[in-house]
Amino acid sequence: MFGNLVKKIVGSSNDRTIKKLRRDVDAINVQEVSLQGLSDEQLLAKTDEFRQRLADGATLESLLPDAFAVVREGSVRALGMRHFDVQLIGSRVLHEGKIAEMRTGEGKTLVATASVYLNALSGDGVHVVTVNDYLARRDSEWMGKLYQFLGLSVGVIVSGMSTEERRDAYACDVTYGTNNEFGFDYLRDNMALSVDRKVQRGLNYAIVDEVDSILIDEARTPLIISGPAEQNSELYQKVNQLVPQLTKQESEEEGDGDYAVDEKGKQVQLTEAGHDKVEDLLASHGILEEGESLYDPAHIALMHHLNAALRAHAMFQKDIDYIVSNGEVVIVDEFTGRTMPGRRWSDGLHQAVEAKEGVAIQRENQTLASITFQNLFRLYNKLAGMTGTADTEAFEFQQIYNLEVVVIPTHRDMIRDDKPDLVYLTQQEKYDAIIEDIEGCVQRNQPVLVGTTSIESSELLAGLLRQKKIAHEVLNAKQHEREANIIENAGRPGAVTIATNMAGRGTDIVLGGSLDAELATVDADDASAAEQIKHQWQERHDDVLKNGGLHIIGTERHESRRIDNQLRGRAGRQGDAGSSRFYLSLEDNLMRIFASERVSTLMQKLGMQEGEAIEHPWVTKAIENAQRKVEGHNFDMRKQLLEYDDVANDQRKLVYEQRSELMESESVAEVVDDLRDEVIPEIVNGYIPPGSLEEMWDLPGLQQELKQITSEEFDVASWVEDDPDIAEEAIHQRIVDRLKERYAEKESAAGTESLREFEKYVMLKALDEHWKDHLAGMDYLRQSVGLRGYAQKNPKQEYKRESFELFSRMLTEYKKQVVSTLAQVQVRDASQVEQVQAAQAAQAQAAEVSYQHQEAASALSDSAASAEEPQSEAEQAVAMANAQREAVMKNRAGQTAAAAPATPYVREEKKLGRNEPCWCGSGKKFKQCHGKLN
Repeated sequence: MFGNLVKKIVGSSNDRTIKKLRRDVDAINVQEVSLQGLSDEQLLAKTDEFRQRLADGATLESLLPDAFAVVREGSVRALGMRHFDVQLIGSRVLHEGKIAEMRTGEGKTLVATASVYLNALSGDGVHVVTVNDYLARRDSEWMGKLYQFLGLSVGVIVSGMSTEERRDAYACDVTYGTNNEFGFDYLRDNMALSVDRKVQRGLNYAIVDEVDSILIDEARTPLIISGPAEQNSELYQKVNQLVPQLTKQESEEEGDGDYAVDEKGKQVQLTEAGHDKVEDLLASHGILEEGESLYDPAHIALMHHLNAALRAHAMFQKDIDYIVSNGEVVIVDEFTGRTMPGRRWSDGLHQAVEAKEGVAIQRENQTLASITFQNLFRLYNKLAGMTGTADTEAFEFQQIYNLEVVVIPTHRDMIRDDKPDLVYLTQQEKYDAIIEDIEGCVQRNQPVLVGTTSIESSELLAGLLRQKKIAHEVLNAKQHEREANIIENAGRPGAVTIATNMAGRGTDIVLGGSLDAELATVDADDASAAEQIKHQWQERHDDVLKNGGLHIIGTERHESRRIDNQLRGRAGRQGDAGSSRFYLSLEDNLMRIFASERVSTLMQKLGMQEGEAIEHPWVTKAIENAQRKVEGHNFDMRKQLLEYDDVANDQRKLVYEQRSELMESESVAEVVDDLRDEVIPEIVNGYIPPGSLEEMWDLPGLQQELKQITSEEFDVASWVEDDPDIAEEAIHQRIVDRLKERYAEKESAAGTESLREFEKYVMLKALDEHWKDHLAGMDYLRQSVGLRGYAQKNPKQEYKRESFELFSRMLTEYKKQVVSTLAQVQVRDASQVEQVQAAQAAQAQAAEVSYQHQEAASALSDSAASAEEPQSEAEQAVAMANAQREAVMKNRAGQTAAAAPATPYVREEKKLGRNEPCWCGSGKKFKQCHGKLN
């Protein structure tokens, strides 16, 4: 209460920030008259003047008033649009590296221009990040007129562009593109085998449009570049046939049922009865041998398939989470309702859904490179964002990205009427009320936008409207191609538009319809036709305003208040009239899972009858509390993901820095020598332990491994026989000296320049191969480390410790492979090295084509055609060296070539039988306690 009193007297923190920024805007406004007197050429010359001032030591802060004033005047001349004061405030906030929250229709696209211009003066580049290719292309062309008028170059990155086109776009002062394109280009640059294959030139300053959608909604979805792994489609199909024979447990209290669904945690787990039933079913289908258990180490892959199939059947619904289009399962974005072609769920889930729907099962992919948006955007030197709804997530922006949210005041007062929620007992009653509301809007010629949370809901509502013979348009993932046309007409009198999650649509609904779209249909020289269209539009516009403006209907509350606010924000733009109302029922997911008990008790106390709605502040508060619970839960999940990904991120940065140094170095000969000097002593010490007695030495084993790794015969036993006092260091040095001599012979045969390039190629390929395997190991570790909590260990600390061990082991194996490959490869002349380099270029080109065809989740892998081509002698030598190295590693581990992975898990304690008492002391059997399948 005291805090509210202080706010009324001195204003909130946001109010004080805006008051301070208004003083900066006053300094900009002072220059407006003088700039109006300049010619276009004189205004253009201001850009060179600013750049010179920067070169002379001025700061961007000192240039800000002058630069912003120039942008405002340039916008008037190039675009016919003048920045409002609040738009300049928004741009000032962006320059400071903060998030500007501005309501829909306040002109966020224009807001960014002043900050973009100022920060582009340094020449380091500015990235403007949008949510889709359409907006990136539209904004780059639209705002590009202003930037080019002021002497800046503008580029755009969209899917399907070549490497050269991308490099040219990134070289511009200002580059527009989507978050996916920027992210995948970053990953692909760090998979390139030469500098001329890279496209980006550094991550300087980014302004993220719809920042909440990109940095919050998509934060849990990493960008992954992957290649095909082993094919297991037959096993997916077999397991898929078993799942429908299992029954769902209706409640935790009831013991019946084979599996339980946790809707809050979005998990599925087998019950004890279900576990036994699954084992019997697997045995009857010949997948599991009699007496074998699902818990046996040999059946880890089978458990993986079973878990995926259970989730596919119990948690993922057609037309809500995905659609089936042209024989493929296409994911539907739960936040925007858009389809995401090319995106695939990981961990075998997508294949399980494909098996469920009876479509062709595509191969699982192996991760080649990966990064989350959280860590991608934290790489920028300065980050800013814009959105209409960020204040509800201000804490998360501050915690994760160190971004402050500033709420920018509107240019005109917002007069939209947000009506209280109406809550019904059943969905049928709710939909009846929605149809009645729509009918009322149509009768009074008021446009209405109905927001749904799923494709299924939108089609159900469309069916009800068809029964009432009410004309309407449907905007969902299945109508993607007609989206722009539907939006343009959604503000016409009496128009009814059903939209699946309007978030991220990126286009304003103009009352009366889109005037610009209509004017584009007539000849630019036909003034009378244009005038007639303007007159008709003005009549429609006034008619809609008179009837209350755009009316928003929400068919249920989203898990996030922010998504609800985005839907509401479509009405009441720029001071227009508008209204909104949400209709709910106790059968809605949010109400059923989080708020049904409290609200239903309240309804019973009020004695509600069928068809009646409750409209009460307590209900609204209960719903908001439910949404806060979900938002808090989702924030915790995103934060936990980041804590784990930060571990991988440190390793990623180290590997990528190493790659960049390798590619940019003229010569890596010194690095090769250092690796040789490091690896050989490690090998020798494995057979001749330092400070050990001669009886402990394994000289035959050392000689055998040296031959397999280097293809050289080293008679170490004779050296020891000839000189019994020989030290380990002397043995190291003799081996290294011999290898250097042989390598010098290769260099004279191939030529110094060719061999330097070949060394670089071998090191990059080896690093990429080991990094790929390391990512797979990190994935497995991440999935299993949670179980350490049962042993009273901190999973995060265990993950950090073991991931460091994995990384150290990966670096050791990488160094050994480089030394082995370069020692064994037979190079007789420079042409062989050139053959390898040509194959490298062809391989990179094939990878790029594959990436373009399969879009976001495509595999950057060798094409089948190139894999079948005969190898050159040099390539065969590299392959042979790698094969021999792998054989050595398996021999050292006491394994044959057909054995399981080289580093098996060794259990520290006795394995518990399923019927033995659980280790936790609960008194239950292990199978009924911590032995349950999760």
